[in-house]
Formats: sequence, structure tokens, C-alpha cells
Amino acid sequence: MEHVGYSSGKVQIVQKLSPRRDDYGMKPSEGSTVIGKSVTIRGELSGNEDLYLDGDMEGTITLTDNALTIGPNARILANIHVKDLVVFGNVKGDLHATGKVEIRGSAVVDGDIYSRRLSIEENASIRGKVNLSQGESGTGVTSPQQETLLLEPKA
Repeated sequence: MEHVGYSSGKVQIVQKLSPRRDDYGMKPSEGSTVIGKSVTIRGELSGNEDLYLDGDMEGTITLTDNALTIGPNARILANIHVKDLVVFGNVKGDLHATGKVEIRGSAVVDGDIYSRRLSIEENASIRGKVNLSQGESGTGVTSPQQETLLLEPKA
């Protein structure tokens, strides 16, 4: 606590709060599966629960009825098919969401985005096309061509 004095003679006690650790909501939601930053996955990832992915992934990700959060340390080279998507890290590949896509300020996305709703924070980087539709997005929209994505080793 800190005392602040004014010229009128009044004194106010001010409690300084520590900065919030989780300003961007990067904490996995309750009940989410967590894949940490030291994990590397190559192949197909699918499931029926929400996922927080902070590691490296190469291949495809399919969580049709669930949410995916890509953490700030993640390097993803995959085409993604999910209900809702939040991106903090690096993604190369097409993003298909039947709900919403949130691209946070630390995110770098290289690929097309197909979704009903899109939110982009300041300082986020996106290279690709955006297709927002009012109907069933992500299910009937396909990307023009798919390429093989290879993950480069960390420096």
C-alpha cells in the first residue's frame, strides 16, 4: 500500500496491484487437453474435447465440435478444422472454423481463413485470404489446393 498526499492536506491510501499475468487469456480453459511447448507431433490430430496446443505440430488438426487454442510458443504447419479457434502463436495452413476465429496480437498466420466470425487484434500478422460466411462455414468451403507442410528444426 502506498500513501498519496494532496496539497489540501488529505491523504489517500492506494493499493498497488501486481500486473496481471494472463492479460491475453492464454490459460487453458477448464477441461481442456494441454499439449505443452516441448511436444512435437507429426500426423493427424483429432478429438472430441477442447485442446490447448503450445508445441509443434505438422499435419492436420480436426476438432469439428470443439475449440482449439494455439499457444504463444506453438509452431503449427497444418490445415485446421475446428469449431472455434484462438491463435497466439505461429500457424502455416488453412484455418476452417464453424464458429469464430480469434487472431491475437502475438499471432502470425500464413494461410486462408474460412469462418463465420473473425477477430484480429492489433499487431497480429496475417497473410492469406479471408472468407466469412453466414451459413455453415468451414464445412462446404474448401481451399483451392493443399500443399505438404514441413516443420523446420528450431534454431
